Amino acid sequence: MTEVLSYLSLGSNMGDREGYLRAARERLAAAPGIQVLRSSPLYHTRPVGKTDQAWFLNQVVEVKTNLRPEELLATCQRIEEALGRVRHERWGPRTLDIDILTYGTLQSDDPHLTLPHPRMLERAFVLVPLAAIAPEMQIAGKTVRKYLAALPSEELDGVVPYRPRGEGSNADV
Repeated sequence: MTEVLSYLSLGSNMGDREGYLRAARERLAAAPGIQVLRSSPLYHTRPVGKTDQAWFLNQVVEVKTNLRPEELLATCQRIEEALGRVRHERWGPRTLDIDILTYGTLQSDDPHLTLPHPRMLERAFVLVPLAAIAPEMQIAGKTVRKYLAALPSEELDGVVPYRPRGEGSNADV
């Protein structure tokens, strides 16, 4: 199979959030058929959907893969499980969430894997880190930068650059 450029969204709001994201990147890079090319900075993000929980750390990684979409999804889910992900409730707290945002230019309405990700263009916690590494990427005829510019300011207010522990930290928010 030919190699495909794909973007993945990583998120965590439990325990060592930074450690879970680092471990996810390392496991993705070590997985057969996946090459991690770039990672966005980390962002501290307000929860969406179920708002009465801790803030998340989010980032986007760009990968090159020769895995089929369903194989990439299975690999991501195995990494989530290996790092303690338990699915108790939709949009609930989690050690790790890995979402496939895009898989090349593939469009799919499969109930197990809709591509591009169905809600990515409405979510600042996805678009801000994606714009940091792929602002001119086209999705449905518009650039990531244009989708980001169209988001309401209250959505953007929930995404701030992450500052690790130390001076000016927002690690405990």
